[in-house]
Amino acid sequence: MKLASLKRGGRDGTLVVVSRDLKHAVEVRPIAATLQQALDGWSDIAPRLNAVSEGLNAGRAHGAFELDFDYLAAPLPRAYEFVDGSAYLPHVERVRRARNAEVPQSFYVDPLMYQATSAQFLGPRDPVQVVSEDYGIDLEAEVVVVTDDVPMAVTPEQAAAHIQLIGLVNDVSLRNLIPDELAKGFGFLQSKPRSALSPVLVTPDELDGYWEDSTLHRKLVTHIDGELFGQPDAGTDMQFNFAQLVAHAAKTRNLTAGSIVGSGTVANQDENVGASCLAEKRMLEVIRDGKPSTPFLKYGQRVRIEMFDDAGASLFGAIEQEIVAYGG
Repeated sequence: MKLASLKRGGRDGTLVVVSRDLKHAVEVRPIAATLQQALDGWSDIAPRLNAVSEGLNAGRAHGAFELDFDYLAAPLPRAYEFVDGSAYLPHVERVRRARNAEVPQSFYVDPLMYQATSAQFLGPRDPVQVVSEDYGIDLEAEVVVVTDDVPMAVTPEQAAAHIQLIGLVNDVSLRNLIPDELAKGFGFLQSKPRSALSPVLVTPDELDGYWEDSTLHRKLVTHIDGELFGQPDAGTDMQFNFAQLVAHAAKTRNLTAGSIVGSGTVANQDENVGASCLAEKRMLEVIRDGKPSTPFLKYGQRVRIEMFDDAGASLFGAIEQEIVAYGG
């Protein structure tokens, strides 16, 4: 099934079940008012939501309406936790090569992960508001999963069963703020503004054979101002699958239902497929030319992030955002 949240209904939105073709939706308030409420009681509530989904896809759901993405919040407008990995080593290796630095051996056996911001996610059509273009505005196209309650110290095999929903994220980065923050040794803060989630989150069973071994095997397609920027395959060159990432996050603490775990920027060894962030393209330019030539995003530019099935249908809907100046 596919789940989304309307912007009305408070800070956590109003949960709706969405049809497979993303054209219709139905509210499910008698079952769960919000997605967080559904996740809190997932084992009991998910079967009831799935029954609604089956009825909606069969054209017999009472109260169904045409879906307009402009009225959607993020499916999970705020989450208790968002941890983001860096599971695609081609991305890490290129960044290191551009700095003439080696990739630490630990990166190949132990996931790299940081504590991201989760108090508010942008909706799929909400603008990216930034105070200054000088901050170095960048998109980062990634895959995310959402868990139910995950016990501390689970194995990857156990963690796989706790992945309940899958989606996409634009994990916006302000690149020119990152060096000084990382130099302090406490990680990202100001350099990571709000991220945007895809219009819907999807249960693994809805993804047919695309979801295998806790990995999503589809191309992640990114456009900037209508021009193709990159389409790496999310199932290729992923050093750590999502079960491993969830287990890593839960090594010393339990994860609360509704926790979001990100893949990190999707990247392939094949440079011909393009990139999922401007920083990576700029690093390739540094490696090839000695300096970057591609600028970061400017006000007025638009980014679009999407994933398709074999028939060309959108799996999660598109994240489509304009970069705008923050107006206070």
